[in-house]
Amino acid sequence: MKYSTRISSAALLVACVTVAALLAAVPPKTQTVQFKSGDETINGFLALPDSPGRHPGLIVIHEYWGMNDWAKQQTEKLAAAGYVALAVDLYRGAIATDPQKASELSRTTPRDRALRDLEAGFDFLAARSDVNNAKIGSIGWCMGGGYSFQLAVNEPRLAACVVYYGPPPTDPASIAKIKAPILGNFGGDDRVVQPEAVKAFETAATGAGKSVDIKIYDGAPHAFANENNKDGYRPAATTDAWSRSTAFLGKTLK
Repeated sequence: MKYSTRISSAALLVACVTVAALLAAVPPKTQTVQFKSGDETINGFLALPDSPGRHPGLIVIHEYWGMNDWAKQQTEKLAAAGYVALAVDLYRGAIATDPQKASELSRTTPRDRALRDLEAGFDFLAARSDVNNAKIGSIGWCMGGGYSFQLAVNEPRLAACVVYYGPPPTDPASIAKIKAPILGNFGGDDRVVQPEAVKAFETAATGAGKSVDIKIYDGAPHAFANENNKDGYRPAATTDAWSRSTAFLGKTLK
């Protein structure tokens, strides 16, 4: 009896799709790393792509809650998209679970120290052999969005800047220092970072010759992209903002 060894194209396609799905389901490799920030040694959460070679890098900047599970999940998602992603712990391990504590942590964290930490994170990524140090960007939400803006002001090596509802710089001198292209996602009903301030920044930055792509989502409040924000979460805006952000990062860093 003879058996056919031919594989149909349909079966081969199914096998390829199955393998691709299994590979996509493999979570990125993650680890806690330490690096120097001034005289201090601080922690970061590092997530790595599963492919070899050099990759673009991303500084991931947490919300005012601290480096909680949600922040780590975003870092892992970015690694799965092909970035060496480093979330910098600006709170030295502290995590808030209620708004009062989060506000306290945000208010009492020295701004100059946080910016120094982010610069240290940038240098940590730039020194890695698996990172293309000419292609390092930043992304942040809420408080972290404001720090992502400020990193673009302070760090001329930054190659891309993504901001979710973070307060923009207002003075012309700071805006003039920005070299990285910026993509921003904001809520039309945000009472923390109001649309008028965002539009004023967009006008000033565009007038200064900066590359700025701002979208304001009608009806979306502050922190609309966090599903834990039960009253303010907007799934459609979240999906669109993520698509915009990943497309922008792919265009500028890959």
